[in-house]
Amino acid sequence: MLNPECSPLWKKFIRAVQEEVKPALGCTEPVSLALASAVAAAQLDGEIERIEAWVSPNLMKNGMGVTVPGTGMVGLPVAAALGALGGDPQAGLEVLKRATPEAITQAKRLLAEGKVCVRVEASCDELLYSRAKVWCGERWASATIAGGHTRVIAIEKQGETLFTHEDPADAQEDSDPLAVMAQTSLADILNFIEHVPFEEIRFILNAATLNDALSREGLLGKWGLHIGATLEKQCERGLMAYDLSSEIVIRTAAASDARMGGASLPAMSNSGSGNQGIAATMPVVVVAEHFNADDERLARALMLSHLSAIYIHAQLPRLSALCAATTASMGAAAGMSWLVDGRYETLAKAIGSMIGDVSGIICDGASNSCAMKVSTSASSAWKAVLMALDDTAVTGDEGIVAHDVEDSVSNLCALACNAMQQTDRQIIDIMAKKAS
Repeated sequence: MLNPECSPLWKKFIRAVQEEVKPALGCTEPVSLALASAVAAAQLDGEIERIEAWVSPNLMKNGMGVTVPGTGMVGLPVAAALGALGGDPQAGLEVLKRATPEAITQAKRLLAEGKVCVRVEASCDELLYSRAKVWCGERWASATIAGGHTRVIAIEKQGETLFTHEDPADAQEDSDPLAVMAQTSLADILNFIEHVPFEEIRFILNAATLNDALSREGLLGKWGLHIGATLEKQCERGLMAYDLSSEIVIRTAAASDARMGGASLPAMSNSGSGNQGIAATMPVVVVAEHFNADDERLARALMLSHLSAIYIHAQLPRLSALCAATTASMGAAAGMSWLVDGRYETLAKAIGSMIGDVSGIICDGASNSCAMKVSTSASSAWKAVLMALDDTAVTGDEGIVAHDVEDSVSNLCALACNAMQQTDRQIIDIMAKKAS
C-alpha cells in the first residue's frame, strides 16, 4: 500500500511516467503523420488511391531524414503512405507495428506513381501538427493531429465533421499528468523512488526490456551509422578499452542506431521521443548490470532516470532547437549516480556538470546522426557521475550553471524557450532549402 500521506503526489508521479513513457515503433514525428493517415483511411472503404498531407515546420524537421521501419525508405511521404495502407489507427505510437509486406509494397507503389504529397503548413502555430487527407476514388477523409504525437483533434469525411477534440472550459489542472512537474523538485523525485512500493513501479522494467532488445539489434552492425557496433569493433582491435565507460556508450548508441536505421522493434520512449527513452534507459541498465542490481533496484533507478528526464523536459517546448537526448541523459546521470552511492548531492552535481558540458547541442532533425548525440550525451552523463563521486562538479560561478541544480535546470530551459527559438527557425530554414 502507498503511504497515505504521500500517495497523492506519488500517484501523480506514476501517472506522469505512464503517460510519457510508452512504446513507440519508429521515430515519433513521422509516426505521428502515419497515425493521422491511418485514422483518415479508417473512415473510408476501398483502396486508398491518393494522399495529401500537411505538417508543421518542426515536424518536417524531425521527419525528413528518418528511416521508416520495415521500408528501408526515408522521410514523411512513405510514413504517410504506409500509415494509410497498413497502419492501425488504434495503436498510437505503434501505428505501424502490424504493417504487412503487401502494405509496404503498395505504399512504395503509391510513392512511385507520385500520388503522395507532403507539404509544410508554414503558418502553423503548433510545434506538433500533422493533417492527412486520403482519397478513395472521389471520396475523401482527413484527420488532424496537434499538440501531441497522438492527439487527434479533428476527423472529417466529405466535408462533414465526424469528430473534434475540445478541452472543456472547466478542465482542472489535475487532468494534465504533467502539471505535477511544475510543483515538484528532484529531491521530491528521489524521495519517491526510494520509498514507493516496488509493485507500483515494476512496469518501468519494460523500458529495459524493449530498449535493450533494440541495443542488441543495433550491435549487429547493419542499422543507421552503426556507431555502437563500430565502437565495439574498435575495442576488439585494441583502439578502445572495453570497460564500463565504453560499454555505456556502445550499448546506448547501438539502440539508437537500430531505432533510427529503421529496425522493426519498438523503443520505450520518453516525452514523445524514442531516443530520449533510450538515453534515459540504457546507461542505467548497463550500470545496474555492472553492480548486479536486482529488478527492484533497477526499477527504482529507471524510475528516477525517466521521471527526472520528464521533469526537465516539461520545462522545455515539446520540440525545440535543444537536443533533448541531452536532458534525457541528465535523467540517466541521476539514475546511475543513485545506483553507485544513492546521495542527492551526487546526482545534483552530476546534472549540473552535464548542463555545463552538453547544453549547446542542437537538434537539427531526427536522423541516423541522432545516435551520435545520444552516445555523446551518455558519455557526458557517466563522466559527470564520476566527477560527482569525487566531489567535483562545474560550479555556480561558471556559465549558465547555478549553485543550485534546480536553478541550473531553469537556466538551461530558459535558453531553449527563448533564445534558441531563433536557432530553431534557422535550422528549419536550412533544412527546407536542402529539401527543395
